[in-house]
Amino acid sequence: MQDILINWTPQETRVAVVENGAVQELHVERALERGLVGNIYAGKVARVLPGMQSAFIDIGLERAAFLHVADVQVNGVVPRGSFGAARSDAGSNGPPPPPIERLVFEGQTLTVQVIKDPIGTKGARLSTQISIAGRLLVFLPQDDHIGISQKIGSHELREQLRARMNVLAQVPEGAGPAGGFILRTNAEEASDEELSDDIRYLRKTWAAVREKSFRSPPGSLLHQDLSLAERVLRDLTHDATQAVRIDSSLQFESLRKFGQEFTPTSVAKLEHYGGERPIFDLFNIDEEIARALMRRVELKSGGYLIIDQTEALTTVDVNTGGFVGARNFDDTIFKTNLEASLAIARQLRLRNLGGIIIIDFIDMTREDHQGAVLAVLRKQLARDRTKITVSGFTQLGLVEMTRKRTRESLAHMLCEVCPTCEGRGQVKTPRSVCYDILREILREARQFNPKEFRIVASATVVEMLLDEESQHLAGLSDFIGKPISLQAEPLGSPEQYDIVLL
Repeated sequence: MQDILINWTPQETRVAVVENGAVQELHVERALERGLVGNIYAGKVARVLPGMQSAFIDIGLERAAFLHVADVQVNGVVPRGSFGAARSDAGSNGPPPPPIERLVFEGQTLTVQVIKDPIGTKGARLSTQISIAGRLLVFLPQDDHIGISQKIGSHELREQLRARMNVLAQVPEGAGPAGGFILRTNAEEASDEELSDDIRYLRKTWAAVREKSFRSPPGSLLHQDLSLAERVLRDLTHDATQAVRIDSSLQFESLRKFGQEFTPTSVAKLEHYGGERPIFDLFNIDEEIARALMRRVELKSGGYLIIDQTEALTTVDVNTGGFVGARNFDDTIFKTNLEASLAIARQLRLRNLGGIIIIDFIDMTREDHQGAVLAVLRKQLARDRTKITVSGFTQLGLVEMTRKRTRESLAHMLCEVCPTCEGRGQVKTPRSVCYDILREILREARQFNPKEFRIVASATVVEMLLDEESQHLAGLSDFIGKPISLQAEPLGSPEQYDIVLL
């Protein structure tokens, strides 16, 4: 059974998904860091740039947003090269768009959607092709086709899904345009009831956007993507969810109203937590977050994992540690790798690690052991809502896999590069810094002729120069013929130092 805990404050929302007493997923959203992607605005064309085939659009932000001709919907046709909300097997080979000056003009009001957040001095990037994402579907209100994610199975399965959607998406005659839909990857095994619920939710959302657009001035926000708490009801709550508990009475009422209108099946599971202890203390969530930020993950058997994130990939190294419980060494390795498979699948979800992932299991000599470990890993990864591809063991005994990036990892959300080591994970030893200083003084003595050299460094470096390296310091002073004094300062980094010429 699954419990979902929501800790809400005005500045931050934190969500923990707990299964059988263990935290499986963590989600964090901060009020000041919410992106604009997915937001829909009433925009006003400020300037048309034929030379760049683009236009600047005022949507009420500090900087004008940017609309390229490839992102302009023309008579219901998706332009070639458009940035869509989801890739499908239809609508991606439309004709090239007409020139931008024939499509928009200065002062024109457009309904636009942000497809890329502002970066640096650049404004947001926009599209007039509106798409609204649901749990299973993406709604294209200006379109009329049914698309299927290219990641969904065979051609026969896609055609079956398309036939079902053609029936479910029908509207009564005279009720207006039906709009188009793209089935997302997680809709592959959805029931007709689940698809119908998503269709109703998306159409109701679009109706509210249209109504607001008729009475809102240019620069108005017409639709904002759901908050994290609302996405919990839409995306995370399912039949196995026992309760969704939130510690804010105000947000509880807001979520209850949202659920009654858009996700009625989840409302009965919504609970307001009013206990004296903080809600995250119920399952030691804060301690779990702290552990999820560490490199080392302890296994119950005494083994451990080392998890390292780099720009290119994430590596997971499995070690036996103090585990000696099996009868022989092969069994010890096998049992450690089996336990590691369970832990790795959970850590990927907990830390939201994406991209290329390399797992270095302890070397196994028996092929049946390798097959069993890989089977357990795949079984555990099958519980992940994020798309995962797992390869077998390579010639070097490594398991290669990929996990789709859906948002920033937990570490990137909560942490920043260490200013002391600048992300290297290590700093020079005090002795190395001492020798750097001695070389620098010798270099300075050849260029300048001060009365004295003063070394300003961290206390550990100064202590070493006064003790273990005092002979080398005195020898240098005699060689250059100048006195060298020392001054300890609480500097930001043990590697930092200054040579002052007096």
